[in-house]
Amino acid sequence: MKLRHLALVLPIGLLAALGGSAADARTTADSLLSQNKPVLASSTEDDTLTAPRAVDGNASTRWASVEGADPQWLRVDLGQAATIHRVRLTWEAAYAKAYRIEVSDDGITFDTAKEVANGNGATDDLTNLQAHGRYVRLVGTQRATTYGYSLFELEVYGITDSTGDTQAPSVPSGLRSGTVTATSAALSWTAATDNVGVSGYDVLRDGVVVATSGTTTYNDTGLTAATAYRYAVRARDLAGNVSGASDPITVTTSAGGTGQFVLAAAGDIADRCTASDSNCIHPKTAKLVTAMKPAAVITMGDNQYDDAHYSDFQNYYATTWGKFKSITRPIPGNHETYDSPAYAGYHKYFGSIATPDGKNYYSWNLGNWHFIALDSNDFVKEDGALAEPAQLTWLKQDLAKNTKGCVAAYYHHPRFSSGDHGDNPDAAPLWQTLVGAKVDLVLNGHDHHYERFNPQNVNGQPDPNGPTQIIGGMGGMDAYPVHTPHPATAKLIADTFGVLKLSMTDTTFTSQLIGLDGKVLDSSPTYSCH
Repeated sequence: MKLRHLALVLPIGLLAALGGSAADARTTADSLLSQNKPVLASSTEDDTLTAPRAVDGNASTRWASVEGADPQWLRVDLGQAATIHRVRLTWEAAYAKAYRIEVSDDGITFDTAKEVANGNGATDDLTNLQAHGRYVRLVGTQRATTYGYSLFELEVYGITDSTGDTQAPSVPSGLRSGTVTATSAALSWTAATDNVGVSGYDVLRDGVVVATSGTTTYNDTGLTAATAYRYAVRARDLAGNVSGASDPITVTTSAGGTGQFVLAAAGDIADRCTASDSNCIHPKTAKLVTAMKPAAVITMGDNQYDDAHYSDFQNYYATTWGKFKSITRPIPGNHETYDSPAYAGYHKYFGSIATPDGKNYYSWNLGNWHFIALDSNDFVKEDGALAEPAQLTWLKQDLAKNTKGCVAAYYHHPRFSSGDHGDNPDAAPLWQTLVGAKVDLVLNGHDHHYERFNPQNVNGQPDPNGPTQIIGGMGGMDAYPVHTPHPATAKLIADTFGVLKLSMTDTTFTSQLIGLDGKVLDSSPTYSCH
């Protein structure tokens, strides 16, 4: 987008037409709710004009949509439900002539809070609104220029539901243990209640908080065999009030289980930004990997954006996730093919680590586990001339030679996904082969969200004999929206970033999603290898 002049004065008549003066709605109770909150956009013009720049409080940065397309939208997650009285939009010269402000409780179903038909740019201060919800969305329906939509700031003002709340949640009850192994203990409990809403649960092990769970389950991993642990849980609400601790239980881990190790995994990692930018995510996810102290690091493709040039790998990926290069077992995504020639930067940066056998696909062993690293770009070329790509022949041979008791595979394009890219029929040959070989775990990226599936069959239906598929495309790039969950989806999380922590033994595995704050956002059951 060419640099264009910004009109600095909003006509008084337009401000009145948009709902009165700003002073009318500036009450002492209202506060700015949107700044630095998670945000999604329907499109982005380039990687310097991304969605988070519209809520960063910086009047010199902005979001811009692709040029020449209607409609476009920008959505901010306030983190909790609120009564919304005011929305203030500071436009760049590429403004919306017609648009609406929408509000939603769940991020899926939106109601219109305000509609504007004759906007003229600069600053639109929409006051005297009476809307309620957690998600606020600006939908541009008619551009005023031939460009896209460009916004310096989206500001949402109002009162959160938790404002003034001093009542703590009830004490959780029914704490109980499920599957217990030598290194893990699965816990569950009955939900607490609260006058506004429970936001999460602290899990206490031997009197110390070890995790905060957003659900009524938690799988505690990294434990010592044949050891007794005392657990309790307590509830938190959105205002920070904390309940008392539940009645404790004692759990004793089993004596068996050898070959224990931890892996860190994520896909869609390094944007072209550094830690000096507070909105840059990959330095933050790299810190999570450091804390895990993994035996190996798995990447599920799109390691470096946007065209994965070698210089970009050096300037961005290498400064964060590159610290684990010696223990990384990568695979490429579609962005690695955008370099010219394809894979050039990926091959030059990773060298033989990425191509130990001269191919982009390979296998490796750790403990009683056999890991298969695949290049799914071979299967998304829509090249009907290849009845069976060479990689698929290699995969079948590799599986036939395997002598390990547990098997995991990872590649970029997921067969099934509730994310923006959706299901990928081109990956069906890979999936069918892995299901037929009774592979235990499949890891993918490509869609920028988190999704853990229950074990499923070739058709994506729940089946305990199938692999557990996990999409972990939350390593650093902008989040994508999600849609209706699949029949086998066990957990679906949008608008988040984090790293998968995989805890493996000779016969089992468990997974956790660790968020940027170090908290556990999801825990899987303990799965036994097929």
